Amino acid sequence: MRIASLGSGSKGNATLVQHGETTLLVDNGFSLRKFTQRLERFEIDPGTIDAVLLTHEHGDHSGGVERLCATHSIPLWTAVGTARAVLSAQFEYHRLVAGQRITIGDIEVLPVTVPHDSNEPLQFIFHQLDNGKRLGILTDTGHITRHIVDAFSCLDALLLEFNYDVDMLERGPYPDRLKQRVGGSHGHLSNEQSMDLLRRIDTSSLNCLIAAHISEKNNTADIVDRLIRELGSVPAPVLADQEAGFDWIAI
Repeated sequence: MRIASLGSGSKGNATLVQHGETTLLVDNGFSLRKFTQRLERFEIDPGTIDAVLLTHEHGDHSGGVERLCATHSIPLWTAVGTARAVLSAQFEYHRLVAGQRITIGDIEVLPVTVPHDSNEPLQFIFHQLDNGKRLGILTDTGHITRHIVDAFSCLDALLLEFNYDVDMLERGPYPDRLKQRVGGSHGHLSNEQSMDLLRRIDTSSLNCLIAAHISEKNNTADIVDRLIRELGSVPAPVLADQEAGFDWIAI
């Protein structure tokens, strides 16, 4: 199994997960043209994507999903609440339910419910069926629950949100209402919250850690990198970028 990103941040998110003959896309916050341009470097034809998994309705994750799926006849999987919030009434999709595993090709997918200010947000754990490797994706989450700790323990790889530094958010340019939203219990994960999760989950089998959704205004990659390296019990991080994302990483 391997993972790559077309971009990660408030201007657009799209993540590829691939194993065997199966290619999955988590979210697409880019226009069809920009998505196609960014996908070229991975040498993947959009029409060969087996499914799109949509986490929630916010535009940086959902903005390009419907047109991409319609143009290339890609099946879309998402929660009912998300579908009602963002999809056209006539658009057909497959229903995801938190805690109910589905299998798409060579990959089993577990949707995990998370606290976020959207209708029915989900994040995902991917299970490589032939040898048991497990990859988790956790972004757009306001606080860490016991359920999240249990679900994201004992992974081989984890893409984890490090959205904001508390002091930078407080001093930064956002209006107060947006600061409260980002830093609230249904907003995004701060550096401290994500570090706390890494301390609480079982990371004994973790061989890949990706720091993602790093705010360009309220955080820096250098801060995130330093914090994770100081922890010592997890691998040195790959830092996802808004413009470049990151290239294929084998799990």
